[in-house]
Amino acid sequence: MVYFKKMAVIGVGLIGGSLARVLREKGAVGEVVGVGRGEANLKRGVELGVLDSYTTDAREGVAGADLVFVATPVCTIPKVVAEIAPFLAPGCIVTDGGSVKETVVTACEPLMPAGTFFVGGHPIAGTEHSGVEASFSTLYMGRRCIVTPTASTDPAALEKVVELWKLAGSTVPLMDPVQHDRVVAAISHLPHMVAYSLVNAVDGYDRFGGDLLSFSAGGFRDFTRIASSDPVMWRDIALTNREAILEMMDFFSVYLEKLRGLVAEGDADGLQAFFLNSKQKRDAIL
Repeated sequence: MVYFKKMAVIGVGLIGGSLARVLREKGAVGEVVGVGRGEANLKRGVELGVLDSYTTDAREGVAGADLVFVATPVCTIPKVVAEIAPFLAPGCIVTDGGSVKETVVTACEPLMPAGTFFVGGHPIAGTEHSGVEASFSTLYMGRRCIVTPTASTDPAALEKVVELWKLAGSTVPLMDPVQHDRVVAAISHLPHMVAYSLVNAVDGYDRFGGDLLSFSAGGFRDFTRIASSDPVMWRDIALTNREAILEMMDFFSVYLEKLRGLVAEGDADGLQAFFLNSKQKRDAIL
């Protein structure tokens, strides 16, 4: 079983905190040090047993670590890696939880000193909640974590990162960073863009006056739950995976326009076929 003597978690929230919890439970880490800017959150991490200790100085936090997990907003990951790189111990593996990979991997790989290793990763898991209090050890159970090696990735480091995610309960497909960004634009980023847009559209619709959102029930609330996600995180994702997201938004608009046409034409058979195809595809992924 993979074992790390010291793990530094930079960004101790839902993603970073949950990985620390499960690796501790599995006995895969000896010491966990949390790094972040919010001291109250870090203190709470120690109180909850997620962390052994914490620091607000990333350079101090990674000293002597053989595993560093960067779980900060995706736009900040290269900056964090640049800051800690000169202070990494020989043999240290740095991996991340960012949901955009091409820009992150391209920026981070050249920053690594000789004898240290960067392996990009993206656990496809989460909730709309944030902070260490939201973390739990089974977050990754039965989920996927996409790991994105390149021609420069060290094979031994890659094997360890794959093993730690399997230990957390995830299946671990390997994927090229560019392909990864197109895949997650479709199955994660586009749904968030749609949810945010739907909430704003309903809130902005004033033909009859009043607060339409106050009438929302189960369907609307379930569909738009992800619009409660961290706006800063999603701002960064939209900026760093802009091309892939725009491609998927344009592709989605084709289907929305097709549905609009069926509604406008009163095409009962066409509407039923459209809805049935969606139902069958959706039911198949349950």
